[in-house]
Amino acid sequence: MSGQGLPAYKADFLQAAIHGGALKFGSFELKSKRISPYFFNAGNFYRADLLRAISTAYAKAVIEARETTGLEFDVVFGPAYKGIPLATSTVDKLAEIDPQTYGQICYSFDRKEAKDHGEGGTIVGAPLKGKRVLIVDDVVTAGTAKRDAIAKIQKEGGTVVGIVVAVDRMEKLPSPDGDDSKPMPSSIGQLRKEYGLPILAILTLDDIIDGMRTFASEEDISKTEEYRAKYRASD
Repeated sequence: MSGQGLPAYKADFLQAAIHGGALKFGSFELKSKRISPYFFNAGNFYRADLLRAISTAYAKAVIEARETTGLEFDVVFGPAYKGIPLATSTVDKLAEIDPQTYGQICYSFDRKEAKDHGEGGTIVGAPLKGKRVLIVDDVVTAGTAKRDAIAKIQKEGGTVVGIVVAVDRMEKLPSPDGDDSKPMPSSIGQLRKEYGLPILAILTLDDIIDGMRTFASEEDISKTEEYRAKYRASD
């Protein structure tokens, strides 16, 4: 299986997500109460070969962003909990692929609750003061976790320079009045507007549908296309 038209690292990541059970098709109720025909869970990349696959995809997405937009950073930050293995493994993979550029890159992550003994605090890993920080996480749902992470990083004296996620659902936020026919931005679009940050995704829903044409049933493709048409964000 490979996604037609997708860069090799995106197609490889999509294949790993399917085979590893991180990306599933069927009927899934989201927090928004919408019924989605697909669901992505980065927590399922817990096996060594799958962890290598996802860290490689993050690293190559970051390298591509540096080449195309000049993205520079000192620390990769993983919000607890799913972001922790993503950040640490991405730092390792970046250093493996390009040790000259990324050999001294650091990682940090946060605690859910501040430690009240020893060194204390809420941050584990590299100090953030005066550093350019790249946030790495699985997805953006409502954006609450990313806002919390940005606030923590800023409190520690760091500057957030971007966010990288595994999947951009390209899905609009629920309308305040419950009318899903109204144009609305996505969670990612709203975060971009609020903070003026580049927010990158390894795969978008468009990429997933493109890849599905090589392996999925016509029913699954049709349902996913219908969902995209109904809930596609305005940004």
